[in-house]
Amino acid sequence: MMRTNGLARAALRFRPAAFAGTFLALLTAVAIVSACGILLETGLRASVPPTRYAGAPVLVAADQQLHQRFGRGEGTYDAAVRVPDRARVPAALLPELATTGARAVGDTVFPVRTVAPGTVPAPAAVPAPAAAPAPGTGAGAAPGPATGAAPATGTGSGTGTEAGARSGPGRPAAALGSAPGATLTASGWGSTAFTGERLTAGTAPGEGQVVLPVGTARVGDRVSLDTPVGVRHYRVSGLASTPAAGAAPAGGAVWFGDAQARVLSGHPGSFDAIALLPAPGTGTGALADRAGKAVGGAALVHTGHDRATDPALAGAREVLTGLGGSFGGVAAMVAVFTAAGTVALSVGQRAREYALLRAIGATPRQIRRTIATEALLVAPVAGALGCVPGTALATWWFGQLKEKGAIPEAVELTVSWLPLSIAAGTGLLTALAAGYLAARRPSRTKPGQALTEAAVERLRPGRVRTPLGLAALAGGIACAGLAAAGSGDDAANAALGVVMLFMLAVALLGPLIARAAAGILGLPLRAAGPAASLAAANSRTNARRLASAITPIVLATAFSSVLVFLHTSEDRATREQQTAGVVADRVVTGALPTDAAARAAALPGVTAAVPVTRTSLVIPVDGVEGYLRTVSAQAVSGDLTAVQDLGVRTGSLAALRPGTVALHDSLAGTAGVRVGDRLDLRLPDGTRARPTVVATYARGLGFGEVTLPAADLRGHLTDPAPHELLVRGSAPGLAVLGGTVTDRDGWTTAQNLDRRLNAWANTTMAAVLGGFAAIAAANTLVMTVLDRRRELRTLRLVGSTRRQVLRMIRWEALLVGAVGLTLGTAIALATLVPLVGGVTGGSPYIPLPVYASFAGAILALSLTATALPARRALRPGTATAA
Repeated sequence: MMRTNGLARAALRFRPAAFAGTFLALLTAVAIVSACGILLETGLRASVPPTRYAGAPVLVAADQQLHQRFGRGEGTYDAAVRVPDRARVPAALLPELATTGARAVGDTVFPVRTVAPGTVPAPAAVPAPAAAPAPGTGAGAAPGPATGAAPATGTGSGTGTEAGARSGPGRPAAALGSAPGATLTASGWGSTAFTGERLTAGTAPGEGQVVLPVGTARVGDRVSLDTPVGVRHYRVSGLASTPAAGAAPAGGAVWFGDAQARVLSGHPGSFDAIALLPAPGTGTGALADRAGKAVGGAALVHTGHDRATDPALAGAREVLTGLGGSFGGVAAMVAVFTAAGTVALSVGQRAREYALLRAIGATPRQIRRTIATEALLVAPVAGALGCVPGTALATWWFGQLKEKGAIPEAVELTVSWLPLSIAAGTGLLTALAAGYLAARRPSRTKPGQALTEAAVERLRPGRVRTPLGLAALAGGIACAGLAAAGSGDDAANAALGVVMLFMLAVALLGPLIARAAAGILGLPLRAAGPAASLAAANSRTNARRLASAITPIVLATAFSSVLVFLHTSEDRATREQQTAGVVADRVVTGALPTDAAARAAALPGVTAAVPVTRTSLVIPVDGVEGYLRTVSAQAVSGDLTAVQDLGVRTGSLAALRPGTVALHDSLAGTAGVRVGDRLDLRLPDGTRARPTVVATYARGLGFGEVTLPAADLRGHLTDPAPHELLVRGSAPGLAVLGGTVTDRDGWTTAQNLDRRLNAWANTTMAAVLGGFAAIAAANTLVMTVLDRRRELRTLRLVGSTRRQVLRMIRWEALLVGAVGLTLGTAIALATLVPLVGGVTGGSPYIPLPVYASFAGAILALSLTATALPARRALRPGTATAA
């Protein structure tokens, strides 16, 4: 053991270049793995303080995940996906929870918008709640109409508290401390039992009344608010103070009576959550157990940080786990794969040393121990130091996501020993495994044969790696064929395996591919002079060395091209579909009132006004492997064909009415439905629906994969207000609706800007993977050139000039870069063609300047990483023998 340790230390001392390359490869691999691991752990542990429900020790809420079982028999499995909007608990659970001995308060939160003076039509009747409960309890209210429609209240005479029909025009919105059209948070007054607001003036809200924060209005003022069920007028009955001086109200900026709030929310038969306030002496755990028994499986019981039911938190968890898990898995595989190749190259470069050791009596076991000891000397240090840039990368990445709004401010980055230890351990195991595999042949070969193979590269293909490489190549071709023949998600899913299988084939068949490429490209090189001819001969003779340099370049080209050009292709297809699909003359976007369409239609010169609400739905996709797919959707009212041309393929959009749906043709193919079939889907709050398919269309990217009537989403969205209003005709008065008025081109440009987060994410992932692969490629090229010092100096001894040798190295670098770029581009195209076809229905869009920059960077990298070490090796005054 002492002898093997001594050999390892001696190798580290006298061959620093090879170990420096190994160290750098392991360090960057650990950095990538640790960064992705930190993001994954942060996503799994992400939490925010239960701000709204901090005063309620126990919270009952609906499961915000949709679940469905797929498969049959022993092959059944469950799939889950987050609810696009918010799942709610039935109001019928409130009496059950009241039996637990705690005070049960139903909580409803919804948005309202301020209304500018002079823009409100004739006052609407204020909804009258059915069987209103005592203020502050939230219990006992009747569910009310399922649609959320409010019955008329007549003239509103009698009590003096109705602001209703006789309130007249609303108070100017500026008096609420917000600009007209600003969105405020509304809730029932009963929620103040756990949010902490208290009246400072006036009384709790009754029918037709509202309570506002201190400083925004006066008791007795008249205000108009746009609610999910329409514009309503109210009298300010009281003013409320916040729990902490100067803090924003935890319970919202507007409070209605509990029953009235349920009706105004649009879903009177359900609550967002039910807060349980225990009696004195009742523990949180005991109350949670009783609540669990009371609700059975109809809802979930939350305590602690789980009470923070923030939809943004769920989205942040998906982003972080997606980056750390999905992308992190690919990145870790690429990092480990490349690091293993560098370790194997380092061991292979010392084949002569191992052959000499075998010739003087070293046993195979001693050779393997020596290589393992070398890994133990380098890998732990590389792992420990690699965690530092890994943590820095994760911190930067997390900060960028938070800055772009993908992560709530309250979520903090979690850095613990677990991902760092896993990353360091991965680096160590990679070094040990790669060293062991690379040492198998030199340790088993007879001493005489080992010396022969060390002097001349073995030409015959490996008996193990060649069949495996051919199998990977066949698998990649088969997956590419399946992806090209498929459509939608089937094509995309099949294409994901193409790049990995082709990359594996390149790694396993590298010497054969390199020899073939050198033979083909060597033909024109022979006519370019003696240096080029010598470069071609060297590359063909030393194919294994050439393959080691090509593989990282193929990695950098393939992965970066797929990530970047997938986005450019999807972005162009979306832009083209939006440009061709909008036939409206004007588009109004922003915080629009619920009656925007009716008010726009009343303007002179308007021939059609169609409001569009954008949301998401969930569709179960059954097949070889079933899953739940979240799809984009647009909900419309009116004649959609007057303002949009979706490129109908089958059926007719004129048949779109409540209970029907139109689908993007790619989604229809994935879901396996045609016109006339019923589509099983889940609405934004998780409610199941089975509408009839009446049309399929081609332009789904720019608008939505599903188009359905807005009436079918009534009561299933937290905020049903339209996001856009498409107007046909000339209407200079559209500005009174609020929002931004633009034409078709302006709307398309704005939509393109909204996709910048996806563009940034793709570019960042490409930079991380491509940057790592570029470092690995440069590292490999430097190691390869430094290992050739004997060869380069021998060329100088036989009469070659320094300029001729450097010119030969440049030709070899160009050959390596060209072969790597060609193979990487071929793999990227084999992946992009079916992937883009499945997503957009078209062909990949590869901007020439972007691709030229990729190619230029790769060729520049190859030239730089070979020229600098070659100049050092040929520096005058160095030894002439290595």
